[in-house]
Amino acid sequence: MAHSGPMTDWRKAKLPVFAFLAPATILYTLFMIYPLIDSIRLSFFSATNGGDLAFVGLDNYRTVLSDPDWSHTFWNSFWNNMKFFAVHMLVQNPIGIALAAVLSLPRLKLRNTYRTLIFMPTMLSVVIVGFIWQLILSPVWGVGADILDIVGLKSLFGPWLGKEGSALITMAFISVWQWVGIPMMLIYAALLAIPEDLVDAAIVDGATHFEVFWHIKLPLVLPTVAMVSILTFVGNFNAFDLIYAVKGALAGPNFSTDIMGTLFYRTFFGYQLQLGSPTLGATVASLMFLIILAGVLFYLFVVQRRLSRYQL
Repeated sequence: MAHSGPMTDWRKAKLPVFAFLAPATILYTLFMIYPLIDSIRLSFFSATNGGDLAFVGLDNYRTVLSDPDWSHTFWNSFWNNMKFFAVHMLVQNPIGIALAAVLSLPRLKLRNTYRTLIFMPTMLSVVIVGFIWQLILSPVWGVGADILDIVGLKSLFGPWLGKEGSALITMAFISVWQWVGIPMMLIYAALLAIPEDLVDAAIVDGATHFEVFWHIKLPLVLPTVAMVSILTFVGNFNAFDLIYAVKGALAGPNFSTDIMGTLFYRTFFGYQLQLGSPTLGATVASLMFLIILAGVLFYLFVVQRRLSRYQL
């Protein structure tokens, strides 16, 4: 009985914490965890002629990955997604780092204005972004040719969105233009957190701003760069809306802009002459989840550990 009072107080102290976390936990489980588990479960079933579900094990995965009618489409969308991700890694993130470095310069005037202007496209609707760039790049009434003519590069202009060889890269650059503000802001915040003493000491020793950034600031923000990279990976393999808004569900021309998100849409819901299949759609969604999970695990157990060792 002597210990009942403190034990009761301890439980009462823990109750508000649980009560605070419960709504978010319930909502996340209801709208994220349950749909994910149910999609994986559905991928092991197939619809019979009577409309019932029959357990087929891994047959749906064999169909998507190796059946001639499905495998070409799946692997085409997968490699297109990898190219889409590569453009973001090689263009978006380096530009984000460079912009963050410039904006962090102490003597830069109007930095808040520049930061706002660069970040503004991220707040625009993807449908609006897609429509604007379709108008700009249209070979009939677009202003893209006139803009290139100002700098003497009009001869390079072409129907980039209409060519199989350039449509996907063009879509990736449009996505980079819209979302480059995200890595810029994350890295900019990390740069501001670097102690000024380190920078001042390097400048006193005669280091230039570029040398300070390359040898001091960049190594200290590498964990943030790695986090931006994995967020880019997850975002790109969940991408759908921009491709759909500009090229439609068929991701033309000739599926050259088809990625995992558009493949899932057509497979699950059907499109034009293609009938939808919830079970095969769930299989594609499960494969997307496994690909993203593999990337996240690689980041957690390989990249993050090396960065932690570097910091130590």
